[in-house]
Amino acid sequence: MDEQEVRRVVKDYSDMIKRISYNYLQHTYDCDDICQTVFLKFLTGNISFESREHEKAWMVRTTINACHDLKKSAFFRKTVALDEVTEKEAPQTKNSEILDEIWKLPRNYRTAIYLYYYEGYNTEEIADIMDKRKTAVSKYLSRGRRILKDTLSDEYAPRYKAGE
Repeated sequence: MDEQEVRRVVKDYSDMIKRISYNYLQHTYDCDDICQTVFLKFLTGNISFESREHEKAWMVRTTINACHDLKKSAFFRKTVALDEVTEKEAPQTKNSEILDEIWKLPRNYRTAIYLYYYEGYNTEEIADIMDKRKTAVSKYLSRGRRILKDTLSDEYAPRYKAGE
């Protein structure tokens, strides 16, 4: 793999990997480690992709697996969160109240909604990525939407003046 291809892959996927890892780990300082792990697997593995979509799906799945591995490690369980002292944060797609509410959802709901609306995957692809059934992903999306609707309905409901 040439240097130009490596630069393209890092440019195309580093922000996405950091956002997904933050979604799972809720610690900004672990995002860089996960990003390095994913790119190391990409560079050292002799992987060929059928398309850019296949490449992106591999990056997402490998990121999620790396997050699961880190959460299972003794290091992660015995680490104290230092997010208050860190200056560096994981990049956000948009700084919005809606995204803030999405981060508050339970992990499966949050992951499904993020992959569906922000990364453009359909329910079948999300099921493969999350290693869940398609019906489970549909329920995560439906329940997550319902929670968001209840939470955000007052803020985003049309405001009418009396007498109109």
